[in-house]
Amino acid sequence: MDRARFQDRVMIVTGAAQGIGRRVAERAAMEGARLVLVDRSDYIHEVVEDIRQGSREVVAVQADLETWAGAEQAMQSAVTAFGRIDILINNVGGAINFKPFTEFSEAQISAEITRSLMPTLWCCRAALPTMVSQGAGVIVNVSSVAARGIHRIPYSAAKGGVNALTESLAFEYAEAGIRVVAAGIGGTEAPPRRISRGTPEPSNDTERAWFQAHIDQTKQSCLMKRYGTLDEMAAPILFLASDEASYITGSVLPVGGGDQG
Repeated sequence: MDRARFQDRVMIVTGAAQGIGRRVAERAAMEGARLVLVDRSDYIHEVVEDIRQGSREVVAVQADLETWAGAEQAMQSAVTAFGRIDILINNVGGAINFKPFTEFSEAQISAEITRSLMPTLWCCRAALPTMVSQGAGVIVNVSSVAARGIHRIPYSAAKGGVNALTESLAFEYAEAGIRVVAAGIGGTEAPPRRISRGTPEPSNDTERAWFQAHIDQTKQSCLMKRYGTLDEMAAPILFLASDEASYITGSVLPVGGGDQG
């Protein structure tokens, strides 16, 4: 860990109240970043207070990034607090339902796309004008190797959209000095969620089998046959955000123990 890798860089981390987002924020703070941490849960204020105890510059923004208004609020809060946006880590997302595609209702499909594509799309749109005016910026989108997987097809479609967004934005904004990259993360061991995605508990043997099948497929597709740790996910995300990756743009880096996604 380089204690000065992000010195004085203004970094926005979305979905920072728990899990990968929180670990990215904690590590970035230790490496000198000035942080804007965004989540729709009020737990984000606890995270900010914990990080602030290390005398770090960090502010909390409570916003719903599934909406344009929430994304615009979050990006403007960063500009108001620190005057610029150097790095945006788009971390919001996560599958809600786990079952064969033909079992998804119209509402469930819409909810998956809204949850796992739109926050990234909205935040990119809201952050880019500031980055363009600066002539520099880095966007790291947290995608998933589950862009290829079973029993979460709408989520897979959403993350496929994140991958396409990453590649296309990199083409469109390279001349403006902006890098756009993604980390396609795999299954991750994490503490129990404090904030539910709304995933219903399996109510019968069939639903339990559907849920288990996606876990089995995730591990079988992984050459290492295990889930990764939070640090194993945060480290490559922050590498992509850093100057060490200055010649990487438009790429989706698989971080799934050999699963190429």
